Amino acid sequence: MWEIMTPEKFLSEMAETANSHNLEAHMNLISKDVKVYGFPEFELITYDDWFNQCKQEFENMLLVKVSYQDLHTLSETTDEIRFIAVETVYARDGQTNFNCIEFTVRKEDDGQWRVVLERIISPSDLDDDNSVTIQ
Repeated sequence: MWEIMTPEKFLSEMAETANSHNLEAHMNLISKDVKVYGFPEFELITYDDWFNQCKQEFENMLLVKVSYQDLHTLSETTDEIRFIAVETVYARDGQTNFNCIEFTVRKEDDGQWRVVLERIISPSDLDDDNSVTIQ
């Protein structure tokens, strides 16, 4: 049966795999061609960068919880979805980080939906009329 992907379902899988520290399942949601822009101090984050960061965080249990809220779909086709959401990351050291992120998720040749593009949106980049807020 053909399964329909929604932004909510995809983000639920992202959070679930991160929260359970399941590196293999989490990285299966990330395209080998992924590009991440807007992360402070990094011009571009690639698949290898993402893998290495998650491996360290998961193995050392540095991540307590990831959650997503304030989801807004920007565009949607049968094989690509663009949306924005606020990501909240709770770290073992007590820090909490909030990021507004634009995601592009694509159904790849093997039928798996994966993130192909992420862009961290700074609060100053949000339009005044945008209903997404960063706490």
